Amino acid sequence: MPSIDDVTNAPDELSDDRADELLEEADLVQDMMGEVCPYPQVEAKKGLQKIDSGDLLVQETDHVPCTENVPRAVGDDADAQVWRSGDAVYRIYLRKQ
Repeated sequence: MPSIDDVTNAPDELSDDRADELLEEADLVQDMMGEVCPYPQVEAKKGLQKIDSGDLLVQETDHVPCTENVPRAVGDDADAQVWRSGDAVYRIYLRKQ
């Protein structure tokens, strides 16, 4: 039987330690807790316009569809990774191309 990862196009997931390291080096952090699609996608695109190539944008969210929709919305503008806390908190890491 295929797993959910076999049928979705989700970005790579980060370990807890790596997620904390990247959060400390983030150039821009957006709090999207309580927000639902498409607002986080719109804010991610705006945020990427504010940072330089190679910089890191992090979004914190409690809306699980954002972990797929935000990376899809920014497309080739950023490399995406996600972190799932296990407590319904997610971070989306977008490194601008």
